[in-house]
Amino acid sequence: MRINKYLALCGLASRRKCEEYVKDGKVVLNGDVVCNLATDVNLKKDKVTVEGKDIFLPSTYIYYKLNKPKGYLCTTYDKGGRKTIYELIKSPVRLFSVGRLDYDTEGLIILTNDGDLAQKVCHPSHQTEKEYIVIIEGNILESELAVLRAGVVENGKRMPKAKVSIVETRLNSTKLKVIIHEGQNRQIRRMFEAINKNILMLKRVRIGNIKLGGLQRGEYKQLNNFEIEELLG
Repeated sequence: MRINKYLALCGLASRRKCEEYVKDGKVVLNGDVVCNLATDVNLKKDKVTVEGKDIFLPSTYIYYKLNKPKGYLCTTYDKGGRKTIYELIKSPVRLFSVGRLDYDTEGLIILTNDGDLAQKVCHPSHQTEKEYIVIIEGNILESELAVLRAGVVENGKRMPKAKVSIVETRLNSTKLKVIIHEGQNRQIRRMFEAINKNILMLKRVRIGNIKLGGLQRGEYKQLNNFEIEELLG
């Protein structure tokens, strides 16, 4: 396993930050300073330290689901002092988020110290469904729904297809269900911006077979064994 991936899975920091630790000469492998990112770690016998501290892979994995409120970031720290989801969870170990939500979006976030699983679920090749409830201002035409389903064109590039259906038509708004697979940055918001629709509320309610359920905003709980098995596939 490459040294930067090993450090990230140990919960030291993000993979990019771990690369910096290696390049800065802060990582020691079996007594020797490592500066080459191509260095491999033998999980059975190698000893790794960072700034004098022994680094180990987690002996056990934990899995939480969180109902992220609007107004929280999915990062560990914000220079501007904005709130982050990690302020909502008490955990003795560093957690990875399985898919992010932007500052103004609420709903399901899965958090775990199983870094491999986090990357697996988020990778487009695994086609993991993400389901959202979207409330837009005004009504939506069938022709506009067709554009969303086919994949909107943005800056000459077509975005991934989406499953979109109307849940409820109200006097001044429309509630929809949207299912995507890739989860590009701000993908849902960009989709509706492309057809000039203003989003009033955006909430993720499902990742794969894991549902938000009855969690209140800001609440979290451990996944049960069935949910963990579903997530691991």
